Amino acid sequence: MVQPQLRPQDPSADVHDRVVLFPTRPPARVSRELPAQPVSRPTDDPQVRIRTRAICQVVVLEIAGRLSDVVQDLDLALQLALAEGPRGVVCDLTDVLQGDDPGAVEILAQAGRHVRDWPGIPVAVACPDPRVQGELSAHPLGGHLVVTSSVLSAVSVLLAIPAVAAQWLRLAPHPTAPRAAREFVTRTLVGWGLDALTLSASLVVSELVTSSTMQATTGIDLSVAWSMDSLRLTVRDNSPEMSLPWDSHLVPSQSRRTAVAGLTRTFGVLPAADGGKVVWAILNAARPR
Repeated sequence: MVQPQLRPQDPSADVHDRVVLFPTRPPARVSRELPAQPVSRPTDDPQVRIRTRAICQVVVLEIAGRLSDVVQDLDLALQLALAEGPRGVVCDLTDVLQGDDPGAVEILAQAGRHVRDWPGIPVAVACPDPRVQGELSAHPLGGHLVVTSSVLSAVSVLLAIPAVAAQWLRLAPHPTAPRAAREFVTRTLVGWGLDALTLSASLVVSELVTSSTMQATTGIDLSVAWSMDSLRLTVRDNSPEMSLPWDSHLVPSQSRRTAVAGLTRTFGVLPAADGGKVVWAILNAARPR
């Protein structure tokens, strides 16, 4: 029997820094509500530098200069960070020049869509500029973000949010993988008292894993996470193809898209820093009595 693997948690982890370079490109497609966009991962082009560091499993994205020059790349950096499943992500605007283009704040507020779709990974913006704070808090999507004046306060708030319940499973890209995924999801949900979701979640995860077995050449990582009233299924593989499973030309897609859309609240795909992707789906999951 395939045994679930838990991703290690180490709240005392040291701080690690690395510099990630992002050229100015449109952000990736992240949900069915957004138009399709080409995905571009980090290159050696030193046009824009975004410094990334981790503090107790919270990813901090530090940017400098004018927000309008980097806001598109910040969204891509945010997606790459979210694909790793951290406790939270902080966008550090401490060194951003004041008096920036108001339209850049509008674009930054769009980051709230990630939290709206999946509240299990909170996103914060640390900015000492009261004007930017006010505009973000007043924006319909920006209201999903935690807005603070410093990185320290942002990290403290995110760490105070209870961690989600999550289970992980490693699968080989084999024809038996969908069945193993269904069994794993069923066991996990029954253990959480979410028996009513087992059928719909099993059907959705079967679609996701089936697609990965056709595209991936290495192992497939499956996760099931539950936060508040949302259940999140993710499947990560090493395929650089950023299409959704039902967009594949290898299989009939319309019926699969209709089935998944009817069972989920939203779904999408995130680029992974290693060149692969993370396909995710969110289901409504009311807490049992």
